[in-house]
This record gives sequence, C-alpha cells and structure tokens, in this order.
Amino acid sequence: MDTELLVPDVAHLVTEDNTPVDNFASEKQQRLLTSSLYSSLRNRTFLAAANVGIYTSPSRPPIVPDVFLSLDVTVPEQWWEKQNRCYLLWQFDKPPDVVIEIVSNREGDELGGKFSRYEQMRVSYYAVFDPNHELGPEELRIFELRGRHYVEMAETWLEQVELGLKLWDGVFEGKQARWLRWCDAQGQLLLTGDERAELERQRAERLAARLRALGEDPDLDLEN
Repeated sequence: MDTELLVPDVAHLVTEDNTPVDNFASEKQQRLLTSSLYSSLRNRTFLAAANVGIYTSPSRPPIVPDVFLSLDVTVPEQWWEKQNRCYLLWQFDKPPDVVIEIVSNREGDELGGKFSRYEQMRVSYYAVFDPNHELGPEELRIFELRGRHYVEMAETWLEQVELGLKLWDGVFEGKQARWLRWCDAQGQLLLTGDERAELERQRAERLAARLRALGEDPDLDLEN
C-alpha cells in the first residue's frame, strides 16, 4: 500500500492568521515560560511554544494555547513547510504534555470549552493562570488527566514531566509583577538566559573581590 495516500492533506489548514490579539502582560508571561525551559532543560528533548495552533484532525479547527510543552519531540528540520508550521497531532504522534492558559478576561472559556478540548485531546496537565481573578479567587489552578477526565490537583508538582509550577513575585524584563514560573522538585526556579548571565556576573564579582582582598590580581584568575 502506498503510505503517502494515508497522509492528510494540510494545504487548507490555517497555520497563522497574522492577527495580533494578545496583550503586553500575556506576551511577556508566555516568553518567560518558554525561554526558561530552553535555558534550563539542556539535556532533555522537548518542544515548547506560545500561541502556536494544535490540530487534532484536518477537519476540526485548531486550538491555540498560550503555552504548551511536549516532551520527546522536536520541530521538524524544514519548519517553514506547511505541514511543519504548527502542532499536527497525527504528525507528532502525541498530544502536548502540559498546556497553560493565561486568563485576560472572561471570554477565553478556559474552564469551559478549552477545558473540555484539552481533556478530549488527552493533555496530561492543564494549568490556568488567572492573575486578575477573572474566573474566581484562585490565581493558579492545575488539572491532571486521570483516566478520561481532569481532576484538580492540590499540589503544583507535575510528576509525569518532572517539573513544577509556582507563583513568583519579581522582575522580568524590567517589569515587577507576579509571574507564573517553572521550578524543579526543590522549588528552585528554572532560570532564563538573562538570569543565568546575571548570576554568573555576580559570581565573578564576588570572586574578584575575594582575590583583591588577598592581594592577588583578579584578572588573571577570572581568565582561567
């Protein structure tokens, strides 16, 4: 049998519509979540993306999460080709492991239609970050797929992906706010590239100060 006949035709799929619909806060939050994964998970194979469509079938409209994480997959080499521009479930052969939605208003249906869609898609974890309490008093709600349905979690450690989520008050790209961050099993944040560079700068300054106190030339040691 010619296997090429079994590949769905994707020529009609809308992989991007060039319509800016997000806000500054959500855009920064999305970038923080994706960039810290790529800066910190150097030894793991995964795909993390923001505002990229997920198709479950060629005949059904896509769903576009704010952020998703899919383990053990990578973007195809020829990513400008039509079939490689978004997350086609039949091509990656698995749903994302984590989906995160950032609530900006009450129109997103994060606990209604989207909830049901991710549940049907069998996404292992679904997190809803609601910084302005549009949907209720909780800022962060996390659901785990157990059997066929989501069950709300009391904890924030996502065992199946070996990552956690936590709320963090701090500065990202010059903006002081309450952010949603990834963390490890000890609750330590997964750092962005800028945060890692700043820690290295501080470490170098402390080392130089110690060397100067000992009467040594810090430039020689910092070069080694």
